[in-house]
Amino acid sequence: MKIAFPNVKNISYEGVRSKNPLAFKHYNADEIVAGKTMREHLRFAVVYWHTFRGMGSDPFGPGTMQRPWDDGSNSVSNAQNRARVAFEFIEKLGAPFYCWHDRDVAPEGKTLAESNKNFDAVAKILKEEQKRTGIKLLWGTANLFSNPRFVHGAGTSCNADVFAFAAAQIKKAMEVTHELGGAGYTFWGGREGYMTLLNTDMKRELEHLAKLLHLAVEYKKQIGFKGQFYIEPKPKEPTKHQYDSDAAACLNFLREYDLLPHFKLNIETNHATLAGHSMQHELEVAGAANALGSIDANTGDELLGWDTDQFPTNIYLTTYTMLTILKYGGLTTGGVNFDAKVRRESFEPVDLFHAHIGGMDAFARGLKIAAAIRKDGRLAEFVKSRYASWDSGIGAKIESGKTSLKELETYILKKGEAAANTSGRQEFLENLINEFI
Repeated sequence: MKIAFPNVKNISYEGVRSKNPLAFKHYNADEIVAGKTMREHLRFAVVYWHTFRGMGSDPFGPGTMQRPWDDGSNSVSNAQNRARVAFEFIEKLGAPFYCWHDRDVAPEGKTLAESNKNFDAVAKILKEEQKRTGIKLLWGTANLFSNPRFVHGAGTSCNADVFAFAAAQIKKAMEVTHELGGAGYTFWGGREGYMTLLNTDMKRELEHLAKLLHLAVEYKKQIGFKGQFYIEPKPKEPTKHQYDSDAAACLNFLREYDLLPHFKLNIETNHATLAGHSMQHELEVAGAANALGSIDANTGDELLGWDTDQFPTNIYLTTYTMLTILKYGGLTTGGVNFDAKVRRESFEPVDLFHAHIGGMDAFARGLKIAAAIRKDGRLAEFVKSRYASWDSGIGAKIESGKTSLKELETYILKKGEAAANTSGRQEFLENLINEFI
């Protein structure tokens, strides 16, 4: 096959003094940070959809991307060629993982049987390329939102036949993920929500969504798939309200329908922003519930109200992200997945490398800074001392459940007043973070 990126060599680490735009300044895959290599900590993944299928179109104009390897057809042969190009890119970049939606890698046919046949034909190439390069599948997923049949949702559709179609599509996507040795499988309900409650039976839709996920759990056991299941929160867009609106809503749903033992969360920065939260907040919510599984690494433009999926270059963002990830034990089955796309104005193939190199370097810096902050210990010690009243005395009795309202009343009546509060010292702590950045 003709080389797609003939002018790009394998991206190497050259250090902070390098001026080479096609080299890493901070990401040194084999460098040990906090007991593990950067490669093991970050588990970088390239997404198939934005990187190899995104053409830069927007509501005001067609695509702008120059992709000379793509003949523009919806043929299986073009999809197979694209798969080989994808692995050339990922191999040269040095990322250990990739992710896909089923309809990204293979064209959808006129029937499900035809779609499955197309999927198998391209999956064969993916398997060959994985074996050739050693690159692994982080997770797969089914696209249950693009086709017009999913106009009212998939698992939450008012049409039972659409539910059945979604179930069949998930079955096939899980099988291919399993065949390719995927470390996980993700559910993102792009249209699992509503535009108006006037025509929506919310309780019934949520119950149907839970049934679909339970069916997936059962089938996972049947085929012996050991990968982790993820749910990815998003509050809106394209629907007015999505049922997986943020980490807390997802956790509540999973608990209510007895699904939490089977799922962790895949948290995305841009989705956190749309939900009115920070990425750190969403990670903390997931981590506190032992449900932090993986992340989609991107960012949004705060001046724009939609999912812009830009590559992350903000060192504060990556530092805060890695602080929380390290706090909860790091990523194991999941990874740092670049669900991001180059800007419409960045249309040359080499821009794909510039974008990913920048994101990988930003996360490498965030990892090193977060590890240094944790090793320093002052931040953790401040938080620990702030809650010291809970470690003994009445606080310890409250946390252990060995008290009552009557005893607490007696305690305060005897003291006369609560102990004085201490300063939260937000500015001091922000200055502390700046010491390391």
